[in-house]
Amino acid sequence: MVNRYFHTIRYLKPEQIFYRIWYKIYSPQIKDKPAPNARSLKGNFVTPIFKIRSFLGKNQFRLLNKERKIENPADWNNKQWEALWLYNLHYFDDLSSTDSKNRLEEQKDLIKKWIAENYPGKGIGWDPYPTSLRIVNWIKWNLLHGGLDQNIIQSLAIQTRFLEKRLEYHILGNHLLANAKALIFSGCFFKGKESQKWLQKGLKVLETQLEEQVLPDGGHFERSPMYHNLILEDLLDVKNVLNAYDLGHELKLDKTINKMFLWSQAMRHPDGEIPFFNDSAMGIASSPKELEKYLKRLGIKKGEETDDFVELFPDSGYVKIDLGNMVFFGDVGEIGPDYLPGHAHADTLSFEISFNHNRILVNSGTSVYGTGEKRSYQRSTAAHNTLVINGLDSSEVWNGFRVARRARIIERDIKIREKEIKVSGTHNGYKRLRGVENHKREWLLQEGRIKILDRVTGMGIVNLEINFHFHPEFKVRKEADDEIRIINENEEIGLIKLPEGFETIIADSFYFPKFGAKERNQKLILVEKNASLPREIRTEIYFYG
Repeated sequence: MVNRYFHTIRYLKPEQIFYRIWYKIYSPQIKDKPAPNARSLKGNFVTPIFKIRSFLGKNQFRLLNKERKIENPADWNNKQWEALWLYNLHYFDDLSSTDSKNRLEEQKDLIKKWIAENYPGKGIGWDPYPTSLRIVNWIKWNLLHGGLDQNIIQSLAIQTRFLEKRLEYHILGNHLLANAKALIFSGCFFKGKESQKWLQKGLKVLETQLEEQVLPDGGHFERSPMYHNLILEDLLDVKNVLNAYDLGHELKLDKTINKMFLWSQAMRHPDGEIPFFNDSAMGIASSPKELEKYLKRLGIKKGEETDDFVELFPDSGYVKIDLGNMVFFGDVGEIGPDYLPGHAHADTLSFEISFNHNRILVNSGTSVYGTGEKRSYQRSTAAHNTLVINGLDSSEVWNGFRVARRARIIERDIKIREKEIKVSGTHNGYKRLRGVENHKREWLLQEGRIKILDRVTGMGIVNLEINFHFHPEFKVRKEADDEIRIINENEEIGLIKLPEGFETIIADSFYFPKFGAKERNQKLILVEKNASLPREIRTEIYFYG
C-alpha cells in the first residue's frame, strides 16, 4: 500500500499538493453584499445545445438513468445516493433542456427551492465543480428566457464569489476549465469592478489551461473522447457568451475549437458516437453531430476534414483506420497526463471495431464513478480488448480515480502497404513483474480482416489472458478447437481463428454504454497458464459482407 501511494503521489504537481492541504484548513467567508447590476447584451446569445429533460416535476428527477425524489431539504445531500448523481442534481442541466420554454415557472420555483434549502458554502452542491456548472446554467436560462429575479441574481453573485476563492487547482484538468467558464459567464453577466475581476481571472485561467490541455493533434490531454466533447462544448458556450456581450476581449478560440472539432469528428464510430477509451459513455457529452450544428450557429468556419483512411493522433495516442465497411480504433498512447490520471483506464493497446455500421468489438464502457467493484472492473485491463498478465492491470488503477505505476508507450508505428495496414505499439506496463519486459501488439488490417499479433518479451513463466468483448447485438459460438463464429440474429457474420495453446472461454459479461446502465453481452477469453516467455500469440478475425 505504501508503494502504491508513493507511485501515485510522486506525479502530482506541487500546486495540487499545496491546494489539497490549503482547502482543508481554509474556508472562504461568503460575502453577502448586494450583487452587481446585470449587464445589457450587445449581440445575440445563439441557441446552445439542449439537454434531455431531467426535472420531471413535483420534485422528481431522472439523472444518470436513475429516478429519485427530493422529499426534504436533506435529500440534496442524501448520503445514501451516489455522489455523481447528487452532483448532477446540483448542475441544473434541466434549465437547458429541449422543452424548458414550456416549464419556465416550474424551473424558476426549483431555483428558488435550491436557494432556500442549500445554505451558502454547505453541502455537496457548493463543491466548485457543480457550482461552476450551475452558475453557467442559470445564466444561460436567463439569456434564453429572462426571468431571474433579484433574489436569484443575489445568489448567483454569492456563488461566484465563493467559487473564485475555491478554484480547483488541487485537481486541475477539466474541473479548472469548468471553473474558468463560470467566472467568464458571471463576469459577462454582471457589470462593475468586481465582475471585471471575475472575467479577467476566468479568461486568464482558460487561456493558460488551453495551452496545456489541448494537445497539438487537437485531442484533450485526459484522453477521454467523452470529456473531449464536453470541453469542446464548453468552449463553444464561452465563444457564445463573449460574442453576446462583446466586451473587447482578446481571447482567440476559433483555432482551438476547430482542432478539437476535427478530432471529435474523427473519433466516432459509424453510428456517430464515441469509442470507449478511458472514462467514456454515451449520453453525457453532446454528440459530434450536435456540436457541428452549434459550431455553424456560432458562425465558426469549420476546418477541412481529412479524407485519409488512416488517421494517427500522435499526441493523444489514438489511431483510426476507415476501410469503408470496417472501422478500427486503437489505443497506442499514454493513459493521460501524469498528474491527472483520474479518468484513465488500464486500456493500453486496446481496440474497437465497427463493421457494416455496427459496433462489434467494444471496450466495456463506464457506468459509475466513486469506488467499488464495478468501478474497479470498468477501469481494469480485463474490461478492454487487450492482453492481461498474471491477472493484473497494465496500469495500476485503484480507488476510483487513482493510478500508481502506469504503462508507458515505448514504440509506435504505422505502415501502409498496398493491400495491408500495420499498426503497432509496445508498452512496458508489466515490467514490474519479475522477468517480464514488454507487451507488443501488431494489428494487420485488410478489408474485412484483422490479424492480431501479441508478443510478450522477457524470461520466466506467466499466466496470459486475452479478452475480446462483443457488443450485445452479437453472440459468439465455438465450432471447432481453433474457430469461433460471430453471430447476429442467427446469421454468421464473422469468424475468429484462435491461437494455438490457449484455453477458450465464452463468458457472459456486461456492457456499460451509459452511466447507470448495463447490458448483457458476451466476451471471449483466451487463457494460457504457465506460459514460457518470450511468447508470441496470433489471432485472426474475419468479417463477411
